[in-house]
Amino acid sequence: MYRVALTGNIASGKSAVARVWARLGAAVVDADRLAREAVEPGTPGHGAVVRRFGPGVLEPGGRIDRAALRRLAFGDDSARRDLERILHPEIGRLRAAEDERLERAGTALVAHVIPLLFEVGLETEYDAIVLVDAPEAVRLRRLVDRRGLAEVEAKAMVEAQMPASAKRARATLLIENTGTLKELERAAGKAWRELERRAASTHRS
Repeated sequence: MYRVALTGNIASGKSAVARVWARLGAAVVDADRLAREAVEPGTPGHGAVVRRFGPGVLEPGGRIDRAALRRLAFGDDSARRDLERILHPEIGRLRAAEDERLERAGTALVAHVIPLLFEVGLETEYDAIVLVDAPEAVRLRRLVDRRGLAEVEAKAMVEAQMPASAKRARATLLIENTGTLKELERAAGKAWRELERRAASTHRS
């Protein structure tokens, strides 16, 4: 199975690219979905988060209040590292299970959406890396305008990640998201066709 990592800093356009790929028939495994599953009530991740951050991060029904947890984690470097130490092993376990399921089903090409690919040192585990990038000022504006974040919170989230400039040379393919959504979708389609070509070439060899 040819394994692709789709990455990019926050608000770069990864989700839009993943949606295009899914429409084209891709098997997409999203780390954000796995992160939610990792802290479902009754999971080890849920218990660990509550022990570390307290009951204030719980919604009335017992689920993790992700917005409250995000505010705590991105406002404190130590808290963010603690959260990553809890989440990353659980997400990794779920990701491995998804890979195993897809491979058993005969899937030839799978795309993993992993925002922190380089930050957690997973880049060597994939056959190809696709980086989606957009200027920092554009990403900040998206966080404020589209997600309703306060500017200081948006800036903290952007600054918590490795600069995209340090990732660009390490990517197999680069998708520049500096134009319209239609332009991004065309670039995503072009990248997917190239990945299909590479996967087919790998299988033939």
